[in-house]
Amino acid sequence: MPGDRLSEVFDLVEVSSVLTGGIAARGGWWSRGPLSDPVKFFAMVAGRARLTTDGIEEPVELQPGDVAILIGRSWVAFEAGEAPRREIQPESDFSAERFATADRATDDVLIGGCINLNEAGKALLLRALPPVAHVRASAADSDRLRAALLLVFDEATGDRIGSAFAIRQYSQLVLLEVLRAYVDQAALPPGLLRLLTDERLRPALGLMHSDPSRGWGLEELARAAAMSRTSFAERFRTVAGVPPLTYLNRWRVLPAQRALRDGAVRVAELAAELGYGSESAFSTAFKRVVGESPRSYRLRARQTAPASLVLIALGTYLISNWLS
Repeated sequence: MPGDRLSEVFDLVEVSSVLTGGIAARGGWWSRGPLSDPVKFFAMVAGRARLTTDGIEEPVELQPGDVAILIGRSWVAFEAGEAPRREIQPESDFSAERFATADRATDDVLIGGCINLNEAGKALLLRALPPVAHVRASAADSDRLRAALLLVFDEATGDRIGSAFAIRQYSQLVLLEVLRAYVDQAALPPGLLRLLTDERLRPALGLMHSDPSRGWGLEELARAAAMSRTSFAERFRTVAGVPPLTYLNRWRVLPAQRALRDGAVRVAELAAELGYGSESAFSTAFKRVVGESPRSYRLRARQTAPASLVLIALGTYLISNWLS
């Protein structure tokens, strides 16, 4: 992917992934359950399985190193091996015996988790993926993806000090490698990922990302892309799924969220810094993307901050003891 725009997106949309459970089984088996998280991922560490969910006509064949991302699905089911198949319940405790004794050469090992995004991230990233995105390790630069999956699984089953912290970090790597591979192997729908890979629009996108507070006009952006205003507007909408200035307004909200969460800047000052003509105009744009006013968002973010600080302090303590 050109440049490092994806890293920039990860930072601003607060994307994170959490490992929630998995299956380790041999022979014929099946499993089915409801989905409550809006974004789920399932990764085949070893073996094979068929995934079905609402909204698809044919099962997704998962092979070693494959990952499936499910968006807005209400249930998921898996089956593997020959009939008769026995029902398997997913296990949330990776220290359980079934994982400890799993043989990657013969067993089916599947892990699952959820992907968390802030509201602005959902508006940008989720539109870039279909309801079911299948990333094939065989068609990707698979070494890094498989290595990241094995690191996650080894940490989850190793029961070592600091493993929770390591799992979070490696899960991030898995998600990054999945998106990289998806970009390389799929026909991308309109959305952020397709926009990030469009060479014609890249110069204009760079202007908007580097200085979102500036009142960019179509003429300037089209000139940067060496296109006419009409051609630029049409291509941008086709690629991104939204007009250029709508995208710019959504992008402006991301640094605004970070400033409200982490700093003491007044809303009126933040509105001026981001190029809005008034505080009310900024508040309206912010609420349209995030779903609540800047002041409400700041209050909610600060109410949850102490718990986050405790987790950070605990992670630092565990690392210090691990390295000592």
